[in-house]
Amino acid sequence: MEFKIESFDKNSNARAGRIKTDHGEIATPIFMPVGTAGTVKGIHQKELTDVIKAQIILGNTYHLFLRPGIDTINKAGGLHKFISWDKPILTDSGGYQVYSLSQSRKIKEEGVTFQSHIDGSKHFFSPERAIDIQRTIGADIIMAFDECTPYPCEYNYAKRSMKMTHRWLKRCCEHFDKTENLYGYDQTFFPIVQGSTYKDLRKQSAEAIVSFDREANAIGGLSVGEPAPEMYEMCGIVCEILPKDKPRYLMGVGTPANLIECISLGVDMFDCVLPTRNARHGLLYTAEGIINIKNLKWKDNFTAIDENSTSETSRIHTKSYLRHLIHSKEALGGQIASIHNLSFFLWLVGEARKQIVEGTFSEWKKSIVPKLETRL
Repeated sequence: MEFKIESFDKNSNARAGRIKTDHGEIATPIFMPVGTAGTVKGIHQKELTDVIKAQIILGNTYHLFLRPGIDTINKAGGLHKFISWDKPILTDSGGYQVYSLSQSRKIKEEGVTFQSHIDGSKHFFSPERAIDIQRTIGADIIMAFDECTPYPCEYNYAKRSMKMTHRWLKRCCEHFDKTENLYGYDQTFFPIVQGSTYKDLRKQSAEAIVSFDREANAIGGLSVGEPAPEMYEMCGIVCEILPKDKPRYLMGVGTPANLIECISLGVDMFDCVLPTRNARHGLLYTAEGIINIKNLKWKDNFTAIDENSTSETSRIHTKSYLRHLIHSKEALGGQIASIHNLSFFLWLVGEARKQIVEGTFSEWKKSIVPKLETRL
């Protein structure tokens, strides 16, 4: 993987760059639609490419491991071929899903034993196993196996967890370095910074991650319930320590305003289920604010969903029609709304990139962030 920074914002730490992988280039800052089980819910791959303009998507190791199973993915020739997607893919390690299964998992130094949410069957993930599974899935970018702590989190637990994550990282690196890709293209490994919302732990973790000298770095354990100002503070602390010449990926974030604020801190990559999950419940994001299409005020509104959208469906269909579809629980409603939200998120990071290149990012940020948080 190669990374080149093309422009810096003069009044913040925002930067525009380009990541090169064997499945194509990614212009940063970038948002990655989440394809949990090998699909971005309700969206065809052609729409991801032609309408939404996705440059990379995310797959989930835990879910793909359970269904369809790594043997099936291996027989297909890897996830790219299995889902007919020829652009870059990133997989998380399953650590976050293990965190979310707090009632049915046991964490030990060796790894984590957990129960499937599907059938209750027991499974074991170790750092080495997480690497092997991701090698078999075949993503271009694979993640370290870590423990994501909850919020709030007691200091001593956060510290113990962070140190274990660092020990797991050492095992991940050693196993990654002695194994090979299976499908004839390179894979890149990202370590993950942890430390909850404690400044000293975040600094320690970032410094530890830097010492492994990998090609890129990720920031985990945020957007798990903490107030946005705390997330920004932790993100800022970490970005000051992580190398400036390597990509920085903030995992699981977030709202449109979150993206712009964290881009200004120096983050390059984002992912989140929010645009598609909220779309299915009728929440739409626009450059002028947030629309709850279920509200009665849109019942007889026959203007376009968003006349400025890069999605044609948002320009040709009305708010009234989309409200009808969502209320009727028609699958098309969720699809139109999901395409709209993902198109907006990709437009937003693309516009941020444009503003950075043109030297106007900070001024633009001041004007757009209040709008992004406004309820229409």
